[in-house]
Amino acid sequence: MLALTFSTGVADAVGYLGLDRVFTGNMTGNVVILAMALAGADDLPVTGPLVALCAFMLGAALAGRVLRSAPSGWSARATALFAVVGALLAGVGLTLALAHDGASTASGFARGVELASTAGLALAMGTQAATARHIAVKDVTTVVVTSTITGLAADSWLGRAVPQPWVRRTLAIVLIGAGASAGAVLLRTGLAWGVVLAMVVTIGVATLGRGVARRGPA
Repeated sequence: MLALTFSTGVADAVGYLGLDRVFTGNMTGNVVILAMALAGADDLPVTGPLVALCAFMLGAALAGRVLRSAPSGWSARATALFAVVGALLAGVGLTLALAHDGASTASGFARGVELASTAGLALAMGTQAATARHIAVKDVTTVVVTSTITGLAADSWLGRAVPQPWVRRTLAIVLIGAGASAGAVLLRTGLAWGVVLAMVVTIGVATLGRGVARRGPA
């Protein structure tokens, strides 16, 4: 789950910096951007955030349907869904590699490709988020860290001063930031490379998760 948090940071960097300021994993950001754009704020996108929001919800709904009769925790169905996420990322990466003209922004290729890539990334992130929610590792949702930051601060010695999984919480925060940094760096080479990195991480997680699934019911 921490590895997937890193890959979300990569995907969000690709979306925000390369696909017209669209978050593909952090839907809170999309809702805020969309609301400000609809209120008349200058130079804020509407179509991209709306496409991302709808695709994310579709991915989450489909994953929820697949997992509705699966046991809690990691199962074979969770492994299959993460494999699907990896396949979606591979498709988006290939699309960007074929359409990209070598620039580090979305201006160099057709708007249709941009929106299709946004939809594919958001669909993948929605599927990932719903699957992670089913696995239910506390404080690691893989797509946002606001609640993790809240818990880390509230339970610290400055707050409630109670025992907490501070290592896990800290790593989640650091890794989503590290993923975003990695995505921004890879963007200098091309949009596809960040997506490829997220794909490699996701496929690795799915592969390692097979061993966990084999020890439990599907």
